[in-house]
Amino acid sequence: MKILIVGSGGREHAIAWKVAQSPKAEKIYCAPGNAGIAEYAECVDIGAMEFDRLAAFAKEQKIDLTVVGMDDPLVGGIVDVFEAEGLRVFGPRKNAAILEGSKAFSKDLMKKYGIPTAAYENFDDPARALQYLEHAKFPIVLKADGLALGKGVLICNTLEEAQEGVRSIMMDKKFGSAGNQMVIEEFMTGREVSVLSFVDGKTIRIMTSAQDHKRALDGDQGLNTGGMGTFSPSPFYTEEVDAFCREHIYQKTVDAMAAEGREFKGIIFFGLMLTEDGPKVLEYNARFGDPEAQVVLPRMNNDIVDVFEACVDGTLDQVELEFQDNAAVCVVLASQGYPVKYEKGFEIRGLEHFKGKDGYYVFHAGSKFQDGKIVTNGGRVLGVTALGEDLKKARANAYEAVKWVDFDNKYCRGDIGKAIDEA
Repeated sequence: MKILIVGSGGREHAIAWKVAQSPKAEKIYCAPGNAGIAEYAECVDIGAMEFDRLAAFAKEQKIDLTVVGMDDPLVGGIVDVFEAEGLRVFGPRKNAAILEGSKAFSKDLMKKYGIPTAAYENFDDPARALQYLEHAKFPIVLKADGLALGKGVLICNTLEEAQEGVRSIMMDKKFGSAGNQMVIEEFMTGREVSVLSFVDGKTIRIMTSAQDHKRALDGDQGLNTGGMGTFSPSPFYTEEVDAFCREHIYQKTVDAMAAEGREFKGIIFFGLMLTEDGPKVLEYNARFGDPEAQVVLPRMNNDIVDVFEACVDGTLDQVELEFQDNAAVCVVLASQGYPVKYEKGFEIRGLEHFKGKDGYYVFHAGSKFQDGKIVTNGGRVLGVTALGEDLKKARANAYEAVKWVDFDNKYCRGDIGKAIDEA
């Protein structure tokens, strides 16, 4: 099979690495890709939002399956464009990707179908939002409705902070058109857990659990980012939590989307909060998490191409997912100053140390070739992932591997997976 992967981050690198293990994969392309992905795929200079060019390339190269890694093209309707051209593609159509594309839509869906989530209100008028806050209980959470690179969520402890947040999101348009509408919801406390799943429109298969670290600085301080590291599995995702979610959240979400005429095929990422009142949905994503994919996929035994095809064909009920009885930790190496302002173009040194080392991986998020060298090309540069027999061992291995690679302005959190010690 010829397979095209759409995207350029650590998630797409992890997908390309996993696809390359399939005996079905004869040739892999990635558009636009990055310097790390180039080890497994031929990188093609077409942007992820250039749907017509991507579809034309897929037809020209006789691509058998396209896998869309990123949220923007999915929400923008790339799957619809490919299907209209008769091309096989893995991912939800535009009317299903709205599950991630609009937080207001997903909150209304959960309310309608009785899926547990935080109490909330939707606003498209900043004056009404400001009025609502006058009588709100703090802390409170403000969410830009649309896609904002994982950064469109503000936790506000005071009325003044919340008022500034409304101005920032809805009036100053800090997150662009994502802030045309906004969700204000109650602040929930508890452990966060990420659970990824494959869906074929009717059947859902749950992957292993993970936990992301969103804040830029140690101790969960600083600004929200796209993710500074992850670990898998989560020790807080117990059998009891799993049983509850299977009954009240997972299948109900798939059935709700089908009932709304929005059949979902692809990945549903469930962001969960384990509250005193039981698990509740924080958010949905319509694709693999990044960096969650970098700890989940190395633990997966299945041929991922088989699973992709089962989702496309509606035969996921015939697939059982298998994961290794071990653990993985990913530490993101970022450029100092991320997510605000940072420099690029520094040579990345030490990548050769990962060659041939079983259980150690380096996934590229922001890198490119320049003058025969691999250099930094983003805020998040690399995801260093290591396996271990348990989480503590995996964490120790990951931080040991962090020392193998270096670049000017390198920065990472030192406490990824520290919550493991409290489990």
